[in-house]
Amino acid sequence: MTGALGGQGARQAPGGTEGHTRGRRARTRGWTLLAAVLLTFGSLLAPMAVAASWAKVQLSDTQRFVVSYSPLARDGRIQTFITAETLAVIEEHVDIAELTDQVFDGITELGTGPAATKALEALKGPAAQGVTSLVESTVASFVASDAFAQTWEDALRLTHAQLTATLQNDPRAAVAIGQDGSVGVQLGPIVERVKSELLQRGMTFAEQIPAVNRTITVTHAEQLPSLQLVYNLALAAGAWLPWTALLFLAAGVLVARRRHAALVWAGLGLALAMVMLLGGLAVGRTFFVGSVSPALIPVDVARLLFGTVTSGMAATGVSALVLAVCVAVAAWFSGPFPPARGLRSLFVSGAAWVRSSAEGHGVSTGRTGTWLHSHRTLVRAAIATGAAAIILFVRPLGVGVILWTVAGAVAAVAAVELMRRPPAGTVGGDQPGDGAAAVSAPG
Repeated sequence: MTGALGGQGARQAPGGTEGHTRGRRARTRGWTLLAAVLLTFGSLLAPMAVAASWAKVQLSDTQRFVVSYSPLARDGRIQTFITAETLAVIEEHVDIAELTDQVFDGITELGTGPAATKALEALKGPAAQGVTSLVESTVASFVASDAFAQTWEDALRLTHAQLTATLQNDPRAAVAIGQDGSVGVQLGPIVERVKSELLQRGMTFAEQIPAVNRTITVTHAEQLPSLQLVYNLALAAGAWLPWTALLFLAAGVLVARRRHAALVWAGLGLALAMVMLLGGLAVGRTFFVGSVSPALIPVDVARLLFGTVTSGMAATGVSALVLAVCVAVAAWFSGPFPPARGLRSLFVSGAAWVRSSAEGHGVSTGRTGTWLHSHRTLVRAAIATGAAAIILFVRPLGVGVILWTVAGAVAAVAAVELMRRPPAGTVGGDQPGDGAAAVSAPG
């Protein structure tokens, strides 16, 4: 019986071990699936987070808003377009040819001879053309002047809230969205300033220019009212949506069994999301320019307007793309992947050779090097934390800031590796999984 029990126990053991293994594999697959879901959600939220964050900054930071849009006043394409539209508004309300005729007819009625009357009749056309040219030059010179640029900048600063008002359909906004989805730019404030300039130059006929409530229609889109709601929701989420996306990505890495691999995938997923965002902006520009009638707004001006509006979002997308690639590369290099281990081993061996050669020539880091070796993990963690803090909290975050931060972190880690002083008789002085010894670690 004992033998039978022993045999039975021997037969049951493999089954129990196999069941335990299956359960462990199931749990591992469960964690892997959860990590994949979290990383996917984080990557999908990233483009919306970039858009919401950009919108929040543009609407809340007056100086950033002014810096973004004030250069438009000095762009020749915008100046030409504004000049042409302003002249069209003036011509609609003031008949210069008729005014000129009235002046000459009044002179004739005072009593002129046949020859003088004929001469005055001949001068009507050139006089009207001269007045028209004077009006055109006045408008053009004003639009190209520093006064117009300053007026534009002051208006941006004083009416910063109008961008929000536009999406709320405030009729006082500089950009109007109609119930039918039409989008346009109002000329009223500009015409008012031009009227003032004409009056200052003695052109009293400008008094006939009334207050203008005209909008240059840019495009039509029936979905714009719905987009207003989506935009406002995104704006409200601008403060927390980026952190939510980051939280999903971080959680996906933390729950993964192979965290280095998960971090690589997180970086690649974020990079792909930013590529999709930039591609969406390119498609949006094509759609926007194609939807604008050249009779309403020139194509080059449409491209300029779209580029100006989306430049901040595009810059953020490019920065996030560069950051994601850097994270993926750093995660791969520091991970347990055989090629990465080989590269780390080569670097550690090279650093050890440099230290040995330096000490052979009497150059040593002494106690500082010994301390760095003993606390190398802590020092590396501090470097990584400092780099992460710069990336998370420095604004605006541009490609230059990211690349300089990454370069600084890499240089700091390399400096620690060169300066640390392992105990005599050790090669590299690293533990398995760290540096040169990591090559021999199982894996």
